[in-house]
Amino acid sequence: MSEATPVLVPLLNPNEPEALLAALHIQEGQCMAAGDLLCTFETTKSTADLHAEADGYVAGLKFTEGQTVRAGDVLCYLADSPEWQAPAAPITTPETGSPPANLRITQPALALARQHELDLSQLPAGELITEKRIQELLRQQPRPAFSLPEESYAPNAIVVYGGGGHGKALIDLLRALGTYPIAGVLDDRLPPGEKIMGVPVLGGAAALVELKQRGLRQAVNAVGGIGNISVRIKVFEQLAQAGFSCPTLVHPRATVEPSARLADGVQVFPHAYVGSEAQIGFGVIVNTGAIVSHDCQVADYANLSPGSILAGEVHIGSGVLVGMGVTINLQVQVGERARIGNSATVKSNVPAGGIVHAGTIWPQD
Repeated sequence: MSEATPVLVPLLNPNEPEALLAALHIQEGQCMAAGDLLCTFETTKSTADLHAEADGYVAGLKFTEGQTVRAGDVLCYLADSPEWQAPAAPITTPETGSPPANLRITQPALALARQHELDLSQLPAGELITEKRIQELLRQQPRPAFSLPEESYAPNAIVVYGGGGHGKALIDLLRALGTYPIAGVLDDRLPPGEKIMGVPVLGGAAALVELKQRGLRQAVNAVGGIGNISVRIKVFEQLAQAGFSCPTLVHPRATVEPSARLADGVQVFPHAYVGSEAQIGFGVIVNTGAIVSHDCQVADYANLSPGSILAGEVHIGSGVLVGMGVTINLQVQVGERARIGNSATVKSNVPAGGIVHAGTIWPQD
């Protein structure tokens, strides 16, 4: 009796179970040898080739090039005989609103496009449409007229400026504190009325004036500025010009010694530690699990990423980015706007604007 081995679609990204069948190198009945290239998959993060694990004849090929497949789907079978017949596929009804046959789109992008009722036939053919590309197209669409909800705000209410990942972390921080009712989110990239973790998007920067007239006086800068610290600084300037102050926020599960000094706009996340007589400047981010030891000085706008460690008496200049898992040794000075890559170890001073690459030891021998 003839036998066949199913060829399954692999899971390329745990956060993205779907992939595009970008290239198909086989056809029904083709004789394959172990190691031959079967197809190429593409996700928003990577591409991957799939090779035959055994000799055999292609049978029951279920997909065509350009279709979206899901991890665990049977792509085809490799049979030991060209006469082997694949089991009949169940009859399915095409989904309403299915994308055009020539449209290359990831499943998250398709879901977002449907959520906003985009006309799939108007999406560009040929290129791979990702979730980021759909977001760009949404930003290009005319926005509805901005209208704030008809409500007054409590004197201690706060608005979150930025609806990305850092904004979500700050919403959780504010909820854990319980001190500042969250009035809403401001983000020029998001349509008014959308919700971020249940918090409504009120508009973009233009809404600051009306919010001030409604009684709001406090804001939190949720733009992390990882790629460009100037963007984060600009947001602080916009908030100040509109008459908003930025309170110091310390998560209840963070530890700040009584002798430490924190300026306005500082954000300290869970399990972070700020040691004795440390001085933290305006707008600094001390992210989850970061350690700032005794007598450290961290200048304005610096960003200390999760798990970074500053030994005692370290000086961090303005606008410095310290990556995840970085260790900076005792009394080291890091000049303004320097960038320290993830998991680096810094044993000596870093000049202003200097770059320490991820995973390296500074200075290099």
